[in-house]
Amino acid sequence: MKTFLKSFALLMVIIMITSFSNVINAQDEEKTGPSFTAGADIYSNYVWRGSKLGTGPAFQPTVKFTAGGFTAGVWGSFDALGYAEVDPYISYSFPVGFSLGFTDYYYPFHSDSTGTVVGSSFFDTDKATSFHAFELNASYTKGGLSLSANYILNEAAGALSSGGDKYFQIGYAFSKFNLSVGAGDGWHTSDSEFNVCHIALGTTKEIKLSETFSVPVTGQVILNPDKKQLFLVVGFSL
Repeated sequence: MKTFLKSFALLMVIIMITSFSNVINAQDEEKTGPSFTAGADIYSNYVWRGSKLGTGPAFQPTVKFTAGGFTAGVWGSFDALGYAEVDPYISYSFPVGFSLGFTDYYYPFHSDSTGTVVGSSFFDTDKATSFHAFELNASYTKGGLSLSANYILNEAAGALSSGGDKYFQIGYAFSKFNLSVGAGDGWHTSDSEFNVCHIALGTTKEIKLSETFSVPVTGQVILNPDKKQLFLVVGFSL
């Protein structure tokens, strides 16, 4: 836990210094004021890094605050059979396409020894009982190319993270479709060993409902070679 706190503090210092520098250097650039936004996605399944989480359709709301390159928000995923995930996060995007971030994967409900669904303490960070997995994120985008690297800081029995779990992904958005490949270890794979666990082919289409309103619909076919599973996911954004 001490390692996590030191890493988190260092990340906060980097973000604050970079944010201040960006404000100073952006005096001659067009400025965008701070804003709060909210939205939601609905997907046929929740498939994350090649693994299906929950059962059936997933409702995924988000609320976020943005100021310049800095973003802080909370994203969640919920289904009708009780799966719940609430993920606070922060990130900073640099003008060159590079971004750094921190995500807290938090699972607010779990089944106790009797099978009864009970609440999981948000303030519990003990590795034997915690339902939090803390992750450092780094990504880079240029044109259609996207790269990401992710590292779990802590072991948490409730969240099933091992500590030191890694995940890397490369993707490219073509004019009509997008392709991504990801590999990881720890809680990402069936035996915790490093392996390819995500190969996805997807596309997005805008469905026009009126002259002023359209809904983006996304479809993906996702193969997990590690778990030998194939998924079809379709969803839309509100």
